This record gives sequence, structure tokens and C-alpha cells, in this order.
Amino acid sequence: MADYLILKLDGVMQSWGDHTYEDFRPTVGFPTRSGLVGLLAACLGIDRSASDELTVLNRDLEFAVRAEARRRADAVGVVHSAPVVRITDFHTVMDARKVDGSSREFPVVSKRQYLCDAVFTVALRPRHGSTWSLDQIEAAVKRPVYTPSLGRRACALSRPLFEGRVEAADALIALAQVGPEEAIGDVVYADADAGSAGPILRLRDDPIFGRRRQFANRPVLVLGTGSGHVSE
Repeated sequence: MADYLILKLDGVMQSWGDHTYEDFRPTVGFPTRSGLVGLLAACLGIDRSASDELTVLNRDLEFAVRAEARRRADAVGVVHSAPVVRITDFHTVMDARKVDGSSREFPVVSKRQYLCDAVFTVALRPRHGSTWSLDQIEAAVKRPVYTPSLGRRACALSRPLFEGRVEAADALIALAQVGPEEAIGDVVYADADAGSAGPILRLRDDPIFGRRRQFANRPVLVLGTGSGHVSE
């Protein structure tokens, strides 16, 4: 049995960076590894420039994410699932940052995509030999050094991140112990070594710290067929 920390990612908008196309910044349909590592780094107070510490944090953690449908009761008390909606916001950016960190001379027109009404539950644990303990991460999540956000700084949390701690044989069983009860059948995206077999999605979201905006591919295990699925 292993000890898992359970987080709830709930906000009006979320955005988990996918491959960019020119100045279009799309979002993946669920929290990426790079986004989750960044969120926890903010809680732990690890600076964006601390490449070695970020690399260790990324190496040490195992994640499983459940995409849930937001449930709302109508006027007569019947509960319905609200679909996740993608919206694209239009920006005109002055002094936009280039990949090399310098500023552009002219304004940039940029479109950025967001998920609205998305809710995710995350089960995480440190891998064997981790520098970080679950107690340290739990304490940081409860009292973050920097303000955590849901993928972008504009995406504020609607509730505290901490949901609980559970013991389980693997991450999927850990998520199954956490409500809401209707979410048990929803889609789970897990690290491929999470302990189960299933379809594999290749996602380039494994951050290479020390290099600007560079990511490695990683296999993501996809399980479940629930209505909370946000398609790739």
C-alpha cells in the first residue's frame, strides 16, 4: 500500500498548455505534467529559474488525473452534468516575450484557449527515493509560498487544492476512494507506471528544465469512458 495526496483542481477557467502554433496557445483537455509540476513548485516556493530543483521535483512525482463532469441540480433537484466548454480569448500583447527571453519590437496578436467549468481530481505520490516527502508537499499545498494557478496566472482556484490523503495499492484505486460518487467512472489520465493496463496516449508535456519551452514525450495511460472526458 502507498500513501497518496489528493488534490482538487476546480476553477472557472483552466488552461494546460499544448503545442503552440504561431501565436495560438491551445490547451490540453486535462492537466499536463508540466502544469502540475509548476503548480506544486509554486506551492513549495521553487523559483522558475531553479532548473535543478524543478528537474528533481519533476523526476520524483507520479500523477494520475481524473477528469470529472461538473454536476448541477436543476429547479426540481435533478442533477445534470455540465459539459466542459473551450473558449478562445483574443489578446494584443505589447513587448511579447520571444523564446530566447527577449521582447518583440511590435505588438503580437495572440489567441489563447481555456477550459471552462472543468474539474479534475489528482492523486500524487513521491517515487521511490524521492527528495520530497508527501508531508512536505501537503504542507506546501495548504500554505503555498507563491499563489498557485490552474495552468495560467489568470486561472484562479475556486477552492483550496487540498482534498485529502488516502492509502491504496495504486493511483487508480486511490482516486476511486475520493468523491463525488458519480465520478468513479470518469476518465483517468495516469503515468504509464500507475499500475494498470490500457490505451496509451503520447503527450509531449514532460518539461526539460534549463531549456526554454522544451518538452519530452511521455506515455499517458487513459482509462474509463465517463461523461467527464475532455477529448484530446
